[in-house]
Amino acid sequence: MRLTQWTDYALRLLMYCAVHQQRERPITISEVAQVHNISRSHLTKIVQDLAGRGLLETTRGRGGGMRLLRPAQEVSLGTVVRATETDFDMVECFNPATNACYLSSNCRLKSVLSQATQAFLRTLDGVTLADLVADADAAALMRSAAGQPTIQPLIAFPRVR
Repeated sequence: MRLTQWTDYALRLLMYCAVHQQRERPITISEVAQVHNISRSHLTKIVQDLAGRGLLETTRGRGGGMRLLRPAQEVSLGTVVRATETDFDMVECFNPATNACYLSSNCRLKSVLSQATQAFLRTLDGVTLADLVADADAAALMRSAAGQPTIQPLIAFPRVR
């Protein structure tokens, strides 16, 4: 199974917000886009989706931006992945509408893969955004020679004040 780019970006965005959840000034789309080198317009769509799903609070206009709507320890990865992924059909036979496999009635593969998918999601259910960024406060800030923020360990987000 491979997560879509949409989910990858959504997780990065939420992790960034989790790292900065105590900051007075809201997070901006431009800030996250620059730090992660993601298209601003693509990120805007993801922010709108996550806000619509009750994961982000957004404020428009000057001084606006976004924040986590709930504390990071209340947002499980399983919830985010289920919300952002559109297809958990690992093989053709998972979808009765498109299944053309003649082995389906006697095949155990579907059951094994279904169990694996459920185990994957259960694992994600046991991890929160807070778990992912727990060491971010202790991590040293990484800066390139040009003074631009870089992310060396995944959770060492640059602090923008």
